[in-house]
Amino acid sequence: MQEKLPQRWNSVSLRTKITGVTVLLVTLGLLVAGVGTLTVLRNYLMSEVDRKVVTHAEELKVIPIGIADTCERMIAASYFIAMLGADGGTICANRSSSQPQPDVSALSLDSVVALAGMPTNLWDESRTQQWRVVATPFTDPITHASATLAVGISLADTNGIIAQYSAIFFGFGLSVVILGAALTRLLVTSTFAPLREVEATAAAIADGDFSQRLPGATPNTEVGRLNRSLNTMLNRIDRAFADRARTIEQMRRFVGDASHELRTPLVSVRGYAELYRMGALNTPEEVGQAMERIEKEAVRMGELVEDLLSLARLDEAKPLQLAPVDLVPVARDAALDAMAYDPDRVVTVITPEPIMVSAPADEETVPVGTVPSKAGASKKGVSTATGPIAFAGATIARLRSRRRTHAPAAATAEQAHVVIDQPAIVLAEENKIRQVITNLLGNAMRFTPPGSPLELVVQVDGARRVATLDVVDHGEGVPPQIRDKIFQRFWRADTSRTRETGGSGLGLAIVSGLIAAHKGTVEVIETPGGGATFRIALPLLPTSSE
Repeated sequence: MQEKLPQRWNSVSLRTKITGVTVLLVTLGLLVAGVGTLTVLRNYLMSEVDRKVVTHAEELKVIPIGIADTCERMIAASYFIAMLGADGGTICANRSSSQPQPDVSALSLDSVVALAGMPTNLWDESRTQQWRVVATPFTDPITHASATLAVGISLADTNGIIAQYSAIFFGFGLSVVILGAALTRLLVTSTFAPLREVEATAAAIADGDFSQRLPGATPNTEVGRLNRSLNTMLNRIDRAFADRARTIEQMRRFVGDASHELRTPLVSVRGYAELYRMGALNTPEEVGQAMERIEKEAVRMGELVEDLLSLARLDEAKPLQLAPVDLVPVARDAALDAMAYDPDRVVTVITPEPIMVSAPADEETVPVGTVPSKAGASKKGVSTATGPIAFAGATIARLRSRRRTHAPAAATAEQAHVVIDQPAIVLAEENKIRQVITNLLGNAMRFTPPGSPLELVVQVDGARRVATLDVVDHGEGVPPQIRDKIFQRFWRADTSRTRETGGSGLGLAIVSGLIAAHKGTVEVIETPGGGATFRIALPLLPTSSE
């Protein structure tokens, strides 16, 4: 039984619970108020009756007459007056036996002494009417006989008032309870209407309709805040499902593309190995050619594995080792590496402004960023390169820059003065930024004709608080319809996946992931005159005032 009660209570709806509890509290409040008021009223009425009977009894006792005279003076009145003997028998009374009167047979002298003049309630012989009676000892001044003087008054009027009040209070109380129950039910039903909408929406979502959302409610109410929180939760769940589906799709494509990329070189390696095992390679030239192909395919597989490892590390979202990085020397080093890899190309580094460094009069004034030759030029301008850099065989030579910088004409023989206002310094991990520029330069060299020049343009946007680095080529460019796709993993414009251009379609995906990890952006635009310009934008290093 004890276990069933909680189960039954839990099975009751919330609206019924609130209505029932409210009605119960109202009923208990009215009951307490009614009982308290009735008690106070009854005590007041009884005190008035007691005052009347006690006063009348005292008035009769002060009259110096005996018992017989007292009996003769008794007249019919609203009060009951009787003279009783020591045994409680009636000596005389102001009412006949046929008239309503209390049963005073129990008022013996001993009981009267015990009452000590306190009024008491007595019933009549038929027990249909109550009387309030006060009994006091009486001594005859003539005969000195002892008797009891009893004075009483009927409680019919008092009980009638109390009964009438109880009926009125019960009627009003019952009306209040019924009205309160109806209003509570109506209020609870209207208040819980949004909750029913929540219930319906939750049921629809449970059936698989994740597009359902809760309607707007007053935001400063509990239901309104609940709706807002649930909508936020549903939006996040919806995004999580979408991200999960997109991730699964990307993973499937990633695995498929990776398998395809790895399968091709593995098939080549296995084919040449089988040819060698079967003895089909008879001459040393054929064996050398097979080994060369195996080596190239192994190199391609190694590069692919390295790219896959880089992407996996990006997906882990490990915190970057951030430090101030100047994009100008990074661009200069990337240009040197590119020209070392392809000596036939000219890679030019262009910086935002023509900047000079201080130089003594006895030394050559070097344009900032030009790399000194082996002949011993000054080393003071190396860290902020602006000039062109190129390799010509094994010799470093200075070429003509688009923004050639010389010492000002007004400079004295002692020194040239330079002030750097906004250097292109960002908060980044230097190795990652170098990897980004290397990938972009490699992509540019792969898809442009041999010997085509490249430019690295470093700029500072003070209004947006970003530094940009452009990798500019002059090849065929990137068609507008595929510019949003080239940063996807394994996406290649060469849909046939031939090996003429090399690569696995992961380089630009790595670039996009690394720049996004640095809270930057990367985009491709058209180079004026033809070609593609890959532009990366990174937030500038915050100043002390920021």
